[in-house]
Amino acid sequence: MTNAGTTVAEADPAAAPVPLPRRRGIEFTLIVLAVLLSVYGYCAVGLAKNGNLPPGAAGYGAGLGVLALLAHIAVRLRAPCADPLLLPIGVLLNGLGLVLIYRLDLETPADPAAPTQLVWSALGVTLFTVVVLLLRDHRTLQRYAYVCVAAALALLILPIFFPAVNGARIWIRIAGFSIQPGEFAKVLLAVFFAAYLAANRNALAYTGRRVWRVQLPTGRVLGPIVAVWLLNVGVLVLERDLGTSLLFFGLFVVLLYVATGRTGWIAVGLVLASFGAVAVGWLEPHVHSRVEDWLHPFASIDAGQGPNQLAQSLFAFAAGGVLGTGLGLGHSVLIGFATKSDFILATAGEELGFAGLSAIFLLYGLLVERGFRAGLALRDPFGRLLAVGLASIVALQVFVIAGGVTGLIPLTGMAMPFLAQGGSSVVTNWAIVALLIRVSDSARGQGEGRSTS
Repeated sequence: MTNAGTTVAEADPAAAPVPLPRRRGIEFTLIVLAVLLSVYGYCAVGLAKNGNLPPGAAGYGAGLGVLALLAHIAVRLRAPCADPLLLPIGVLLNGLGLVLIYRLDLETPADPAAPTQLVWSALGVTLFTVVVLLLRDHRTLQRYAYVCVAAALALLILPIFFPAVNGARIWIRIAGFSIQPGEFAKVLLAVFFAAYLAANRNALAYTGRRVWRVQLPTGRVLGPIVAVWLLNVGVLVLERDLGTSLLFFGLFVVLLYVATGRTGWIAVGLVLASFGAVAVGWLEPHVHSRVEDWLHPFASIDAGQGPNQLAQSLFAFAAGGVLGTGLGLGHSVLIGFATKSDFILATAGEELGFAGLSAIFLLYGLLVERGFRAGLALRDPFGRLLAVGLASIVALQVFVIAGGVTGLIPLTGMAMPFLAQGGSSVVTNWAIVALLIRVSDSARGQGEGRSTS
């Protein structure tokens, strides 16, 4: 019909949802490439150290390939719309971690860690597969928010009753078997934070009173925020674990900002975290010694006691240069007992150089970016905050660890995701990738008309 010379067209019927390309073939191709690169690194180490291919190269490649294939089949069956980059990145980082640990095992034959790490990797991929197959909707986790926080608190408290290891109470050791409960707690806390902030985001953003341009919520809503800060300080005091406390509080501040959109919360979080860290840094001897080592990394050399771990790490990075010494040709084993865990990044920096180290950081950055992208694409607040929280765990952990071994911030004693020796860490990181797979499948599935609201 027309009105004053203007044609008004009838409304078109609702367009059918446009299906997005699922890209499982791309995922499979990238997984094959990741496995081949890992096997190449394994063979390069054997050639550099012994002049021939390591005898377990075929078994290593077959084991990693089977694990990756099982994970791919689970994604193809239950999360066909998931981001095709998440799983290959996890496989490549895990494979590179096994290569670096095997390389260091050759220098410490009395303390092999690669076989155990491969078993933990298998358990991690098994958990990944179970999560992808059984968790059909990420919103199911929202109903168990308070169960998650209770379990997380129990896991954080348990190590207090066990002897300290290297000055920190973060491990549970029973009959030669050890786990780090804080690794599992961070995922449970991410679920709780996402659920709590999704339910209270309006109260946090628009109620209460303004103090110094910061909109403070009411006491009922502010209470859990203060409790989280006290938990952060409690972890520092009781477990002497600077890294875990920074990770937990940083995670909450990031999610608080995403939920409310108010930058003032970042300032408040930084002030509270700084106050707690400074106070405990002066009062707790273990944390204070790490701060002193950070401020004066070469003091032990000047005192005639030889380089400490941080100094050896800096020497390793310097020796690597731009292209590195080559896999198997470095001397990062001189760092000492933490070379396979806290300082494994120094081995990568020395033997792969600045170029290889940059590639590793790009992989982590891409993993985080895909998590953020999945969260931004979702319509439900819980899923959005969960995706951002899980991706932020990886980002914060990489920053804290890389900052510690390069002298940017004090050492924390955490494990580099996927790379470092540590069963609890690798299993937890595979759980994070599984949840990001599930969230990204829901986000991209919206284009096919699947409800996520």
